[in-house]
Amino acid sequence: MWKWETDEQPKAVIVIIHSAFEHHRWYAWLIEKLRTEGFHVVMGDLPGHEEGSKYTRVHDELIDEYLIFIKQLMQNALSYQLPVFIIGHGLGGTLAIQFLKKTKLECAGLILTSPWLHLQKGSNILTNALASINLAPSKRISMGFDKRLLTRNVDGYNEMEDDIPYHSNVTVRWYRDIQQLMKNLTTQQSKTLTLPILLITSHQDKVADSDAARKWLLLQKTNEFQYKEWSYSYHNVFHDNEREEVFYYARDFINNVLRSIGYIV
Repeated sequence: MWKWETDEQPKAVIVIIHSAFEHHRWYAWLIEKLRTEGFHVVMGDLPGHEEGSKYTRVHDELIDEYLIFIKQLMQNALSYQLPVFIIGHGLGGTLAIQFLKKTKLECAGLILTSPWLHLQKGSNILTNALASINLAPSKRISMGFDKRLLTRNVDGYNEMEDDIPYHSNVTVRWYRDIQQLMKNLTTQQSKTLTLPILLITSHQDKVADSDAARKWLLLQKTNEFQYKEWSYSYHNVFHDNEREEVFYYARDFINNVLRSIGYIV
């Protein structure tokens, strides 16, 4: 994992959890924007997503592996003894929800961008196939993702271009586990989140279902939440045309939470 410290007087620490099939270098723009606003940033590559790993072949990581890594990120962030916020994108948002439901680590606020709570892309085809065919858990399948589904912004697209091949190859077990996690989070509301939440979705999202995310938000017990849907953005809102506006919306949410807990912003 890596830490990027602000040159300003630090106000808080932001933990960024990227989505499936991504890695931390995609988030250089967001990291620098946060630093210039007075935030330390802690981030790393989820297991199986780091350079030189089996990321170049097929994803078969366990959800618990992801959660253990997020715990390490949070522990490092809390060592600054400042308020800690999580920004979770896509699958990273889903994992952040699960982590916060299971942990007692202190978190000042949660920002979710396009969380996976129900998938648009290929979900019906894959779900029907896996339900009707007794596929081996280790069998490799493709979720059919393409970077053109993530952004329509040329600069944002170029930031996702690097020497690590992009693919959405997963095992049957990985896909089933993720599907079960999404189902559990949207149907089992015995333990809901109470911390401040900002949910950001995009109307043109071709990967995740924004309606499912909004319904989940309304079931939480928090007394402080915001919802914002961007009309034209694609799935990766921090890579698309409106990303400056998205960033300032998220920044203002963080600053408002800091004020509410007694910090001078």
